[in-house]
Amino acid sequence: MTSTEALRETLHRIEQAEVLDTPGRALQAVSSRLTRSDAVKNALSGTWLGHRLHPMLTDVPIGAWVGAAVLDLVGGRRSGTAARRLVGLGILAALPTAASGLADWEDTHGGDQRVATVHAGANSVGLVLQVLSWRARGKGHGVRGRALSMAALGAVTAGGYLGGHLVFNLRVGVDAEQRLLSPGSWHDAIAVNELVDDAPHGLTIDGAPVVVVKHGDALCALSAICTHAGGPLAQGAVADGAIRCPWHGSEFSLDDGSVRRGPATTPECVYQTRVQDGMVQVRARTEAELAVDLTVV
Repeated sequence: MTSTEALRETLHRIEQAEVLDTPGRALQAVSSRLTRSDAVKNALSGTWLGHRLHPMLTDVPIGAWVGAAVLDLVGGRRSGTAARRLVGLGILAALPTAASGLADWEDTHGGDQRVATVHAGANSVGLVLQVLSWRARGKGHGVRGRALSMAALGAVTAGGYLGGHLVFNLRVGVDAEQRLLSPGSWHDAIAVNELVDDAPHGLTIDGAPVVVVKHGDALCALSAICTHAGGPLAQGAVADGAIRCPWHGSEFSLDDGSVRRGPATTPECVYQTRVQDGMVQVRARTEAELAVDLTVV
């Protein structure tokens, strides 16, 4: 068996290891309390940024710890203080990084979540080792501190490998692919008298999933696939002018598709609506029309 095959087999075993569901339940209890507030969930998911927050934050602790390792190797004794400061910076930066990772972790399931649990565990081991390294360096135990930092980088490297597998192979955190209506033409959707207030109605038009909602006097139409992980918005609930995905709880404004609550970071596509002869029709704006809308905003 080649090294690549061995790695694939290890990843497969992690995905199938139900024993990891036990620590997963403990993490779920923590993450649920952490993200109970919409503001906290949005902040940690990166909803405000329009991009996942966790991958961006990981650069800071990893960069600091790699910098400390470089100083350890080539900086000589006079670089000891600077190396310890970099280790400390990485420790501080790892805390919000871990919090954002936990917010993303709670939106995974099954084999994906098991890999994410080991990913979190490896990085946690790395963090603990760096804390021990920082303390050892402060007490003058330079050799021990450097050794602990190198071991920590090994754990973080393993965690990074698993993180890459989550994103690039399992597509965790990658926006769902969507089939959207071609712009320009109006399409019949549903008779207006068949709609019930705040009851999503899903349908497919020219291969594009669409959800239509009657909200008060307004008729709203959006892409029916949640941008976060492809959840069926037509099976979601409507409240306070937003539709909630039944899978992970992302909420989108019926008016403009903007994200009200994460984990989604990308808005939903919103279609124009009108009523013709008792039939609700929907239409996608052209690029020129969208450009005009952006100019007006």
